[in-house]
Amino acid sequence: MADKNSFGAASTLSVGGRRYRFYSLSALEKAGFPVVTRLPYSLKILLENLLRHEDGRSVTAAHIEQLARWNGRAEPTEISFMPARVLLQDFTGVPCVVDFAAMRDALKARGREPRLANPLIPADLVIDHSVQVDYYGSPDAFRLNSQLEYERNRERYAFLRWGQSAFKNLRVVPPDTGIIHQVNLEYLASVVFTAQRDGELCAYPDTLVGTDSHTTMINALGVLGWGVGGIEAEACMLGQPISMLIPEVVGFRLYGSLVPGVTPTDVVLTVTQMLRKKGVVGKFVEFYGPGLDSLDAADRAVISNMAPEYGATMGFFPVDAETIRYLRLTARPPELIELVEAYTREQGLFRTEDAPEPVFSDTLELDLSTVVPSMAGPRRPQDRINLPEVKKNFLEGLAAPPREVAIRLNGADVALRDGSVTIASLTSCTNTSNPSVMIGAGLLAQKAVARGLRTKPWVKTSLSPGSKVVTEYLKEAGLLPALEALGFHLTGYGCMTCIGNSGPLPEAVAEAIQKDKLVVAAVLSGNRNFEGRVHPQVRANYLASPPLVVAYALAGRVDLDLTCEPLGEDPEGRPVYLRDLWPSPEEIRQAVARSVSTDAFQRQYADVFRGDEQWAAMTVPAGELYQWDPDSTYIKRPPYFDELVTESEWIADIHGLRALAVLGDSITTDHISPAGSIKPDSPAGRYLVE
Repeated sequence: MADKNSFGAASTLSVGGRRYRFYSLSALEKAGFPVVTRLPYSLKILLENLLRHEDGRSVTAAHIEQLARWNGRAEPTEISFMPARVLLQDFTGVPCVVDFAAMRDALKARGREPRLANPLIPADLVIDHSVQVDYYGSPDAFRLNSQLEYERNRERYAFLRWGQSAFKNLRVVPPDTGIIHQVNLEYLASVVFTAQRDGELCAYPDTLVGTDSHTTMINALGVLGWGVGGIEAEACMLGQPISMLIPEVVGFRLYGSLVPGVTPTDVVLTVTQMLRKKGVVGKFVEFYGPGLDSLDAADRAVISNMAPEYGATMGFFPVDAETIRYLRLTARPPELIELVEAYTREQGLFRTEDAPEPVFSDTLELDLSTVVPSMAGPRRPQDRINLPEVKKNFLEGLAAPPREVAIRLNGADVALRDGSVTIASLTSCTNTSNPSVMIGAGLLAQKAVARGLRTKPWVKTSLSPGSKVVTEYLKEAGLLPALEALGFHLTGYGCMTCIGNSGPLPEAVAEAIQKDKLVVAAVLSGNRNFEGRVHPQVRANYLASPPLVVAYALAGRVDLDLTCEPLGEDPEGRPVYLRDLWPSPEEIRQAVARSVSTDAFQRQYADVFRGDEQWAAMTVPAGELYQWDPDSTYIKRPPYFDELVTESEWIADIHGLRALAVLGDSITTDHISPAGSIKPDSPAGRYLVE
């Protein structure tokens, strides 16, 4: 906590029979900074962070004054931000744990106590990026994919199992539990953090940095956080703050409410398009206005998740009554919920209808009633297309008459063509955290099955939700059998198709695409659709709401207008249209009300860190020091601590630096370092083969 208290902000708050030390923002108003009341909620949280960490060195009274006087303009002032916790996924988290293991070796070699090396702030690591859709369309798909996952990643998983027990302040959520962002939303985030400091119980806002860009999903609950690189995250784990310029904050005013047939996915695609056009790179975006009252926490999470796609550091929603309702729904402890409401109201961090609107650097607005059904593609998440224009969009991009080839698939002759949907994925990250769109997909599937429709045979279908709660409420609603009848069997809990872990296409399909250079499509409920990300052979990728993912699996192609052309025919030869299957808002509301329960969250998160039988059965090295395998090509002890130098030797200016790459627009990490499978004939593939 702070060494100084220049503004007399240290105070106490009594909640539920407990007294908490906290740093009061109202003290700054009394000290002559009246603008604090009108600061964006996100900057109020940064301001509290400065008050709490004022030490006269990394945080000074001048830093606090600069932010307390913020008037919307960009400030060249650099401030230090110290998050309450760090969130890691398994790919980027392993190097952090490796470094801590190496620190322990270095301490041991120098006659010190190895157990001194631990993260200084709480860190949670969620294993979610390693499972792949190898098996699909069968009741055994999840079990078989999980077995393959453990076979491929046993060394990494054993290492993380060791770290789980060896380090203090490090918790590991085992594989096949859920995706990092949804587990954070449904369980890990506390909104208000508490910790013992100098013999006092302290309360302060829950803040974090994560090693995944979509860490911003947690902004939906009024939690300040965003994605950073592994080095920055590890620095925070070592007690170092993040240096940042005081940001501009763009206010996004929402008003009105959605019309029937429009989903939260349509809202986020519209918001993404608007903010990309506006230009918000390096800025905070904060949502405000009466439209927030018509969006529940899960709707907000969809919008916050895609902050990287619209370019902002964050997409922030302040704490309000809906936040409290969501905390109750997800079975947070009653004493925590009481503290969250009391603390945020005391600090002016609780949004109410009569509160004055904050001052922003700039604003834009959206009438939610004007949002229409849409998708985004075929290559960028900001390229939104109204649903009737998807056919035109694909054909114009193809720039040639669609071609068709005959293939033999599952014992039958079928036609594969340009525009064929080869992947239809209800994949985690953006949308599977939202019961309304997942229930909507299930209801649409149920109606389709009742009309005798089936998924086209060349479509690889998958259901990979962000948490086990999703499959529980789909079962409770009686909708899982219909999804499975269309091939949407559970394939795993993790970041699968959305990160490129979509697995191989059927051999006949893959061969036809390769031989005839077909331009086939994927439709997924994720957040990124850059060419090559979803699958190296699939060039046209469209982001869509879960109900539309099911619809396109039925249609089997994207070069049709779902608003006026039939998805297929029933057994009597009658055309079936999307409008015949689309569930009404009332149907969705009733199904959500009867199936999504607090009990489900309690059950699924009761032993979230324990893992399944495969996790428990692994052979794991014991002890405070890791037993490095000299033959390993993956988990290697780094040499950083072999030859330590004095401080005077390593603090020096660096000269002769040069840029490694200068890139144009829309070049992403997916082009440079793909997270999924890599085509052998791609530049990256050729380099690796050589």
